[in-house]
Amino acid sequence: MNGTIAMITFRAMLGRKRALLLLGLPLLLLVLAVALSVTGNDDLDVSAGVLQRFGLATLLPLLALIAGTGVIGPEIDDGQIMYVLTKPVPREVIVLTKLVVAIVLVTLFAAVPTLLAGLILTGTTAQMTPAFAIGVLIGGVVYSAVFVALAVASRNAVTIGLLYALVWESLLGNFAPGAKSASIQQWCLSVADSLTDASPVRSTVDLPVAIGLLVAVALVATFLATFRLRSLPVASAD
Repeated sequence: MNGTIAMITFRAMLGRKRALLLLGLPLLLLVLAVALSVTGNDDLDVSAGVLQRFGLATLLPLLALIAGTGVIGPEIDDGQIMYVLTKPVPREVIVLTKLVVAIVLVTLFAAVPTLLAGLILTGTTAQMTPAFAIGVLIGGVVYSAVFVALAVASRNAVTIGLLYALVWESLLGNFAPGAKSASIQQWCLSVADSLTDASPVRSTVDLPVAIGLLVAVALVATFLATFRLRSLPVASAD
């Protein structure tokens, strides 16, 4: 990891406009959790639904999309990445640094708010809150790797990412069993399911399969991002 690249990336990601995007969804989740708790509508079924549908299925992929594409996509689009590529910094170090920044942002703005929302709703009943927090944390790593790779490979990374998260995982996943099983969301839900006894939390993917797929997707995405970054020409740096 390169400290200078990381610092510059953090500074860019936490600028006014992006910070508002990163803060908006977590605040909505926390407000919803407080409202349900105050009104007494925070039983285990409702709480599981909120943590799964809002935390895992909505907050996580959208925040990871913002972070994963934002840490490198704009630099590629406006050509600023060329100034980094002309420095004696290995491409894998650039990719890993950007990925670490994205993971830290997703942890702060998705995993931590999910943990806080769960504590507000159910505390540690049936260990559901830490289970979802860990599921979101692991998902943050994988989603970030995928979206960083998309940002390096395509100028339409945000559109492609939205189509995957909202159409494939959310829309088709509700009707096509194959689509549901082939989704990062379900693999993360499998991890959460293994860590809690709460009956509302159920995944369609076995844990060993889910873990294998999560690791494989993260590694392949990171490799592809590095490979693609190596192929970018540096002649336009002037």
